[in-house]
Amino acid sequence: MSAQAEVPIIIIKKKSGHGGHHGGAWKVAYADFVTAMMALFIVLWLMNTSEQVKKAISAYFRDPSGSGKLSGSASAGTGETVSVNKDNMTSLKDQLEQAVKRSPEFEKLKNYVQMSVTGDGLRVELIENERGMFFESGSARPSEAAKELIQRLTDELKKLPNDIMIEGHTDARPFSARGDYSNWELSTDRANAARRLMEASGIKPNQIIQVRGFADQSLRVKDNPNDPSNRRITVIVRYQQGVAPEVEPEAPKTEAPAAKK
Repeated sequence: MSAQAEVPIIIIKKKSGHGGHHGGAWKVAYADFVTAMMALFIVLWLMNTSEQVKKAISAYFRDPSGSGKLSGSASAGTGETVSVNKDNMTSLKDQLEQAVKRSPEFEKLKNYVQMSVTGDGLRVELIENERGMFFESGSARPSEAAKELIQRLTDELKKLPNDIMIEGHTDARPFSARGDYSNWELSTDRANAARRLMEASGIKPNQIIQVRGFADQSLRVKDNPNDPSNRRITVIVRYQQGVAPEVEPEAPKTEAPAAKK
């Protein structure tokens, strides 16, 4: 009978507290809400950023390995720096044209600044008139208009990793003020003056890779070697990828810009 006396004792413990039946579902819902808000803010930011940044981000998602043609760069610390290549050089042209339009002297300068996309890259030409829009005749000292315009161009170009070349050109009139100083020296000195202005405006070190003087050997108006528009400074933004597009070079215009009175 001793076996019947050993009845097992069962102890039931109840957990105290409230809300236990909710579990962790609210945490999942909250995390989904935070994720959705973050995605909304990213979309709003993308809608208000530049076209080049949009293309760079789009290219990253198409090619996360980094071998795509468009790639962002934080080398300037701005988050706006992107490579300019054969696919988006026209966008840079439009951007620089807008920068020129913001100049207080735009009405006076608009006939003397021309941009074109060529096999070398984007060519920005500062063209002289008879009185000397950017440099006085026979001088390598830049005018106030040249300083202001080059600074505006530099503000855009310094965001890029692209190499830049600067060319100086003269007309065919011989430089006779000094026997040891010719159009070769004058064209080179003007290109160097533009380089110094760009460096003073914050162009990145080593971004300018060449400064060249052509004298009168690359005339803009070949039918009129003495035309004042043959005197010019050319800033060339080279393609970043090293592969130029198949672009037909624009034929030089034979009409000189109309001089302002």
